[in-house]
Amino acid sequence: MPTEPTKHLETFPNPHPERDYQIHIRIPEFTCLCPKTGQPDFAELDLVYVPDRACVELKSLKLYVWSYRNEGAFHEAVTNRILNDLVAATAPRYMVLTARFNVRGGLYTHVIAHHGQRPPGLPEHGL
Repeated sequence: MPTEPTKHLETFPNPHPERDYQIHIRIPEFTCLCPKTGQPDFAELDLVYVPDRACVELKSLKLYVWSYRNEGAFHEAVTNRILNDLVAATAPRYMVLTARFNVRGGLYTHVIAHHGQRPPGLPEHGL
């Protein structure tokens, strides 16, 4: 079993593709590097999505997130890249990724990236 970071996201079949329901995944330990200073940037990621035919497998998501630990990336770029990769892997009906970066130089950055339309009747966010 791999214990190394990877960019490969695994999926499994949605057990209830006939129903709109939300999956909310909280990722409290995201780390990447500032491309200007090389200093670590820490963030909490919140992923909320309505699956269609596939769901993301959690261990692969953990290893995927871990793969950013030594990469330089601007907050806006890395948030959108992660969303794009998750959309490519799962083809969800709707997905939103919120990245809440810790304070850096007295500033907090929150980046919210969306894919698709939220189905009517579902709350705007998960938990």
